[in-house]
Amino acid sequence: AGQQETYLNVSGEKELLESVRKCFASLFTNRAISYRENKRFSHKKVAISVGVQKMARSNKSSSGVMFTIDTETGFDKVAVINSSYGLGEMIVGGKVIPDEFIVFKPALEMGYKSIISKTLGDKDRKFVYSTGSRLTKEIAVEQAQRKKFSITDEEALELAKWGIKIEKYFSKIYGKYQPMDIEWAKDGDDKKLYIIQARPETVRSIEDKNVFKEYVLRGKGDVVLTGIAVGTKIATGRVKIVKDVHEISQIKKGQILVTVITNPDWEPIMKTASAIITDKGGRTSHAAIVSRELGIPCIVGTQNATKVLRDGDEITADCSSGENGIAYRGKLSFDVLKHSFEEIPKTKTDIMVNIGNPQEAFKFHYLPARGVGLGRIEFIIASQIKIHPNALINFDHLKKSKDKEHEKVVKNIQNLTSQYSDKKLFYIDKLAEGMGRIAAAFYPYEVLIRFSDFKTNEYRSLIGGDLYEPIESNPMLGLRGASRYYNPLFKEAFGLECKSILKAREEFGLKNIMPMVPFCRTAEEGKRVIEAMKEFGLSRKTSPGIKIYVMCEIPSNVLRADEFLDIFDGFSIGSNDLAQLTLGLDRDSDVISKIGNENDPAVKELISIAIDKCRKRKKYIGICGQGPSDFPQFAQFLVEKKINSISLSPDTVIKTLLTVAEKEKLLS
Repeated sequence: AGQQETYLNVSGEKELLESVRKCFASLFTNRAISYRENKRFSHKKVAISVGVQKMARSNKSSSGVMFTIDTETGFDKVAVINSSYGLGEMIVGGKVIPDEFIVFKPALEMGYKSIISKTLGDKDRKFVYSTGSRLTKEIAVEQAQRKKFSITDEEALELAKWGIKIEKYFSKIYGKYQPMDIEWAKDGDDKKLYIIQARPETVRSIEDKNVFKEYVLRGKGDVVLTGIAVGTKIATGRVKIVKDVHEISQIKKGQILVTVITNPDWEPIMKTASAIITDKGGRTSHAAIVSRELGIPCIVGTQNATKVLRDGDEITADCSSGENGIAYRGKLSFDVLKHSFEEIPKTKTDIMVNIGNPQEAFKFHYLPARGVGLGRIEFIIASQIKIHPNALINFDHLKKSKDKEHEKVVKNIQNLTSQYSDKKLFYIDKLAEGMGRIAAAFYPYEVLIRFSDFKTNEYRSLIGGDLYEPIESNPMLGLRGASRYYNPLFKEAFGLECKSILKAREEFGLKNIMPMVPFCRTAEEGKRVIEAMKEFGLSRKTSPGIKIYVMCEIPSNVLRADEFLDIFDGFSIGSNDLAQLTLGLDRDSDVISKIGNENDPAVKELISIAIDKCRKRKKYIGICGQGPSDFPQFAQFLVEKKINSISLSPDTVIKTLLTVAEKEKLLS
């Protein structure tokens, strides 16, 4: 990245010729020579041409970078756009954390406004034109501007459309799929967007698509710091803090380089590090780009790594858990699982995957899974929203209150939702974006998104939760699942979930999202949930093609299967709760947890009945519990019974798929 120099704000013949000469000379900087040595390019055979373009006045507006592939995972159905105020050097140089837009390309081409993720960056500094000997200068961004996105949704969609066209053009030239790395700018005078540069993406596009390496952290340790993850790998090593480029010779092979920021002058030494951690920068900063090329984990935008860490500290840099990069204290154990997809057989039984963390979804797009059998939204609510939905619904009322606890809740909500005047939209948007990421990763296969299944004690732990949740002695069997959705205590909050599914399906174009109702005790309760969904605009009539599933996790679901199947389009067996309620176990109790599990004859008998009922009615029947992952013989039993699908945690997909394939072979 940035092997040759770029000059901005060049004016007049003298400055132009001088800048061109400097570009020629940059062919022989230390970093350019090091790059050619590393790639075995002949120094005598390289050539250079200098492009001269009209200067887009992004100093008065914004600029950024766009990839037509997710650079961390190789997921090729999205365009990732980074944007910040002023000239583009701020993003490329890693001096700010930019705004990020992720656009789902297939739906965009069908006319949908498919921005499935929006993240506000800090954008506290920007480069603008200067006078005198310096062509540019760095200045602070006004506080109010930092809290706004630097481009509009419409502009992000326009850029993504252009990205798709550029990608198709180069793919035609290369005779194969070719994702692109594109720089763009918005002119503050004419308000138009410009493409400044487009070059082939050079890391993910050359990987072997038939081999998937999965890094899995096994050890546990104290979290030292967090930032933005670059790549999906894990590395361990001792910290070496380098605050100035003149100190880079101090880095020894295998150390973890910790610094404020990197630039192209650092490249000759970066390849010796086992990982890189920076205070500043975003996903398209210099450190991030070079780390991808080198294939090493990198955590950027930590804010304080150079202050928190010390030379010689032994740490583990973990980028395997989605968008958040985490540094742990100590040398933790991890595995590298290598999957060759060429050797994986096809199965009649659909192997699906369970996903809870949307940030990890793109990472698993390589898996031979035919959709998502269980998409949980609890992680989105607990980790990204963090606020009880009723506190958002009643925000204006809380704001008027003089109660100290209410004032504290209001302050926390304001901090998390500063971009939203209508706080309910924050909940809808964040849920829709999380669902959207999961659905996009496995498009066009069905993705079953389960409505929230928090218990009262779990809802109480959210901001404002203790204002709205009763204290129950046994939350596992209390106000949870379907019973909440029509209850006056929660019904309006359930409406926000319905609206988020509508947004993901109708606005993002992710029609593969299918809602699923958990813990539905009676058929009458099922009817009340369907009616509540209709009240909030979510129905088979308003959303053509939608299927509404129900979890089969209570013995009553099996014993009254026909009544439930009159209401819903199929069952997904939740074997964890079904085993608990059939055997009378508290699954959280260590004392009695070993008495029985899904393999118990009583549980298997209920599962057999459920499968038979669904097959007779030609309705969908799948399973999303832990049993098939933990017990191969249980997976074989399900195949014998001709279940439609088995949904598993990602780390057990390959292993269980092979078990299923072997059983199907024996049965045939």
